[in-house]
Amino acid sequence: MDYKAIAQQSAEQVLAYNQDLSGWKVVKTSDTLICHTITQSFAMGSISPRDFIDLVHIKHQDGNMDIISTRSVEFPGYPPTSHYIRGYNHPSGYVCSPLKENPAYSKLVVFVQTEMKGKLLASVIEKSMPSNLVSFFLNVKDGLKIHKAPIPALRSHHSMHSAVHKKK
Repeated sequence: MDYKAIAQQSAEQVLAYNQDLSGWKVVKTSDTLICHTITQSFAMGSISPRDFIDLVHIKHQDGNMDIISTRSVEFPGYPPTSHYIRGYNHPSGYVCSPLKENPAYSKLVVFVQTEMKGKLLASVIEKSMPSNLVSFFLNVKDGLKIHKAPIPALRSHHSMHSAVHKKK
């Protein structure tokens, strides 16, 4: 199995459905991934692009439930740069499971604690984050329609490096 090709395909799929990202790269993986995520600017350009280095653990449970746990970490291979403001994700997570009353549909529960960093007014963050989260969910919904099968690299336990950046 060509794990580098799987990682490349996965990165392309993530960027294809999540319009709020300009880059996504699996930096290192074992049972857990270290990902470098780059956001686009938003709130009509008043919030500059951010980058995040996150430790991501994905666990598939019985009953077709997936749990994704994430938090920011420091990773020597990706120090902060002047191109982006380094954001920080406190422990966060996603749980996706079939609805008991209709297993053809899924329930997604999200707990996100993002610290944007940089010099931002609290009012700008408070006004822009709700629309950013709505955009995220719409992107996920569209992505699920396009990609019915799970992304294989997210369940792989082999070392791979892949990066994709959106063309501007």
